Amino acid sequence: MDFVTQEEKDRLEAKLKELTDRRPEVIARIAEARAHGDLKENAEYHAARDDQGMDEAEIRRLTERLKTAQVTDDMDVPEGMVFLGATVKLRDTGSGDEDLYKLVGEASGNFDSDEIEVTVSSPLGDALLKSRVGETIKADLPRGTKHFEILELL
Repeated sequence: MDFVTQEEKDRLEAKLKELTDRRPEVIARIAEARAHGDLKENAEYHAARDDQGMDEAEIRRLTERLKTAQVTDDMDVPEGMVFLGATVKLRDTGSGDEDLYKLVGEASGNFDSDEIEVTVSSPLGDALLKSRVGETIKADLPRGTKHFEILELL
């Protein structure tokens, strides 16, 4: 089972719709490139086939993910517990730096936000999941182990 927020589910459904709506366009590109003749040295044909393969793989991945997704907004989460969709203020106990982190199922790729997205499958996300305000968590990050104090749940 895959936990997602309603916002993430909506984003996944929109991406799936975009890819399925694009199928006729990609098929038309393949047909047009095929009409140019020799397929061995037809870069347009191979590019269109590659696009089709990547799109179909992503459609399968999104379909499977949505099939097993459970929206966490509908779940009863104990008061003060960090769970999917939560935004937390953390202090790095080593440096004293404070930052906002949002626990997500899948990163949106939006880097303009005030909070840093952390997926539940990442080391920091795993350490944050089900922790509480006031606790200090340990995360084994690629650049070494770090400790964070959970200051606030927003």
